Amino acid sequence: MADIVTNSKARRDYHILETVEAGLVLRGTEVKSLRQGRAQIADAFARVERDEVFLFNAHIDEYEQGNRFNHLPKAARKLLLNRREIRRLAEFAVLDKHVLVPLSFYWKNGRVKVALAVGRSKQEYDKRDTIKQRESDRELRRATMIQVKGR
Repeated sequence: MADIVTNSKARRDYHILETVEAGLVLRGTEVKSLRQGRAQIADAFARVERDEVFLFNAHIDEYEQGNRFNHLPKAARKLLLNRREIRRLAEFAVLDKHVLVPLSFYWKNGRVKVALAVGRSKQEYDKRDTIKQRESDRELRRATMIQVKGR
């Protein structure tokens, strides 16, 4: 599974509660543009509408060799999930401060998949705690590496 693009803001801004893999309905020029790695999902989000899930605000650049049949870069894209998964995501979506955010686009068996996460918004102090925990883990790893090399 080679990542095409990842959403670095997602884990910083949200507590990730659950992830699900979804297919993505794309046009030919969108796939060709993704093969070149020309996409951005930092501001993207998903929403359940009429028993279907759509991805909004995901930017896939226009394909350079595309002609008049080229796609719109920020068009809403349908996600392919089964009914049980859609129902479960809809239950999470109605809860306060819960959002559906894409974590990454990646290739799987020649098809583009999206890792979709249910996240709860972090408060500012949660973000500081996350940074503090990451730095302390880094220092601990550094200290153990020095001891191992010192032997």
